[in-house]
Amino acid sequence: MSFLTSLRPAPLRALNLTRSFSTTPVSRLARMTIVGRLADSPEIIATASGQDVIRDALGTSHGPKDNRQTSWWKVACFAPEGGLRDLVMGLGRGSLVYLEGDCSMNKFQGKDGTSQTALSIVQRNVEVLDRRDPRAEGQAEGESA
Repeated sequence: MSFLTSLRPAPLRALNLTRSFSTTPVSRLARMTIVGRLADSPEIIATASGQDVIRDALGTSHGPKDNRQTSWWKVACFAPEGGLRDLVMGLGRGSLVYLEGDCSMNKFQGKDGTSQTALSIVQRNVEVLDRRDPRAEGQAEGESA
């Protein structure tokens, strides 16, 4: 038994559940935290089973100002009733949000027959850091027409 193995708690040594890069137990849950701006106002769609899902996309930027890179994250929220639904649907394009979600990688067959993967993020918690009103956005577009 190596020195590092002897430092592990006995139950974890017995189950061999520790990872070489972490001292926490193995988890089958992947969670992501994103602070970003909404690409557009959220939309509600119905699944094949009839359940409502709120879909939106968040943009995050990194890097120096003259070489800024943006990543886009597609997020789904199985539409809750009441206050949380109203909060999310009341956000306009450009609203800054703090989002926590469960993640999974899904494999699927593309239209051209190739095997593809996509990251799926299901929202669990959201906090609004800077609200943009979707009605003000529509009025600004109407004034320029």
